[in-house]
Amino acid sequence: MATPDIIWRPGEDFLENSHVARLMKKVGAADYREFLAWSVEDIRRFWEVVLDDMNFEWQKPYEELLDLSGGFPWPKWFVGGETNIALNCIDRHLDKRKDQTAIIWEGDGGEVREFTYAELSAEVSRLSNAMRAMGLEPGDSVGVFLPLVPEAVIVMYACFKTGVAVLPVFSGFGPEGLAERLAHAEAKILFTVDGAVRRGKTIPLKTTADEALKRETSVEKVVVVRRSGLEVPMKSGRDETWEEFTTGHPDTAETAHLPAGAVSMIMYTSGTTGKPKGTIYTHAGLMTGPGREVRYCFDMREGDVMYWVTDFGWVMAPYELVGSHFGGHTCLLYESVPNHPEPDRLWRIVSGHKVTHLGLSPTAIRVLKSAGDEWVEKHDLSSLRVLGSTGEPWDPESYMWYFEKVGGGRCPVMNISGGTEIGGCLLQPLPVMDLTVGTLGAPAMGVDTDVFGEDGKPIRNEVGHLVLKQPIPSLTAGFLKEPERYLETYFSKWEGVWYHGDWAKCDERGLWYLYGRSDDTIKVAGKRVGPSEIEAELIKHPGVVEAAVVGTPHPVKGEGITCFVVMTGDYEYTDALREELKDQTVQYLGKSLRPDEVKFVQALPKTRSAKIVRGAIKNVYLGQDVGHMDLSSLENPAVLDAIREAV
Repeated sequence: MATPDIIWRPGEDFLENSHVARLMKKVGAADYREFLAWSVEDIRRFWEVVLDDMNFEWQKPYEELLDLSGGFPWPKWFVGGETNIALNCIDRHLDKRKDQTAIIWEGDGGEVREFTYAELSAEVSRLSNAMRAMGLEPGDSVGVFLPLVPEAVIVMYACFKTGVAVLPVFSGFGPEGLAERLAHAEAKILFTVDGAVRRGKTIPLKTTADEALKRETSVEKVVVVRRSGLEVPMKSGRDETWEEFTTGHPDTAETAHLPAGAVSMIMYTSGTTGKPKGTIYTHAGLMTGPGREVRYCFDMREGDVMYWVTDFGWVMAPYELVGSHFGGHTCLLYESVPNHPEPDRLWRIVSGHKVTHLGLSPTAIRVLKSAGDEWVEKHDLSSLRVLGSTGEPWDPESYMWYFEKVGGGRCPVMNISGGTEIGGCLLQPLPVMDLTVGTLGAPAMGVDTDVFGEDGKPIRNEVGHLVLKQPIPSLTAGFLKEPERYLETYFSKWEGVWYHGDWAKCDERGLWYLYGRSDDTIKVAGKRVGPSEIEAELIKHPGVVEAAVVGTPHPVKGEGITCFVVMTGDYEYTDALREELKDQTVQYLGKSLRPDEVKFVQALPKTRSAKIVRGAIKNVYLGQDVGHMDLSSLENPAVLDAIREAV
């Protein structure tokens, strides 16, 4: 395969004035390759230098940066040190930035609320005092079943300030999924809303919460944010409105002094099998990952505004908030979908609020792209300086549309990849690098990433297993109450090495690419192919909006290729169209990997973070039981019925 062409080269501003360029000069690195090599040669020295450069604040200095006596799976970072996310993301900014906007929020109907750092601090303190008055203390946890409204941010920081763990729960969960997480984490309070507003419709989250709490949980109190005006039942002695819970409490509060390794957040992540895993974050860890990456990868500077299309139940929301606020920047939150009420809603938001850093998934771009260029072309997007992306591999056409139509060919696409358990990135570009279509650049700074073959040895210029060879501070401190499951999931394939479960490749230029989850891989007559490669070819067809590819049993080849495609309304579902789509993949993959089946569907099952759930598609299509799978994170579970009825 030919080496991809360079599509973006950094200009003088990035090469001279970016945070990473300045840091490279500080440590005497000649270029980014030398810098990245230095960053993993001595990870202790690297983190000392970076935390100092980031102005990381400690309540008590650490005595030892890293203790590896428990081996890679159980590192102890910043031993003896004390710190708090609220200290670094709010408190320390009040002297110089109290009047600067910390949060811009836009509602589904266009309403806007803004909070300065001083206003955010006051709301956080008031809620923290209310929590303490109820008896909450470090070691407790608080459930957050809220859409992206300002109150979700206030709750998160109030938990940090108080020293209790915040438990974000995806607002699209049903009662069972919510109850399971609340019970497992032993949450004492649940914050929810009367009704979330999405596409002009009200979704009764309080009703879902009530149903969840009919099951056995540890929740003692429910605090209800009045968002939609929907009339909801309030259980006497348990339920209070936000105003009732917080009124009368002072707007200043002490920020808890906490060990660096104290639990800050518990976020559940779903796998293809088993119950969801309670991923544990620490206070120091949740700052070092996003804080470092927003500063050096995204190069946020004074006056910048970040907007990442996400949900509070996905790690990218805390990532955006903590990363941006650590540096004293502004975050924009939007509670609804990017194409409501018109396909240009996202572009109106970017233009209207002068967003400088925009992040979204490839799936979101494909949906926006299908509406036509005219919707983006009518808006002034000149405020954009850096584009972001994560969640799944790109197809080239959608990537270039994002780069050219949205970014005007002048904004680098910081295509990052990590995972909920990583608390940051394994791979990410830097704004001082040349970029090709779809590349993830290089290993993140300070992150000892590699590609292994089946023999557990490093390989180059061919697809292999993505691994991590040394610990990083942001890495999860394990799974809540399940240490053995944690070890089995990530450390059982190769001793002392984190097995991430992604296919990756590092090419001859040192640029990195991802090819999807390794457990989604299809093997046809001995030939291995990632579904994303086939999907990328299908999406090149002008009528294909989305595609998902799975391996299905084949009597001769072992596995065959079955494609599920979503078409625009201009196409009839004909056999001729099926053959046309199959033939299109042959041009790239060859006849041996020609799809066996093409099925037309109205939509694909996705998580709220826009990841297509191929495992669910495969099991449902084959008529297999999906009871072993955690499907609680699906945004649209009813779509599974459409898979059964695919034509």
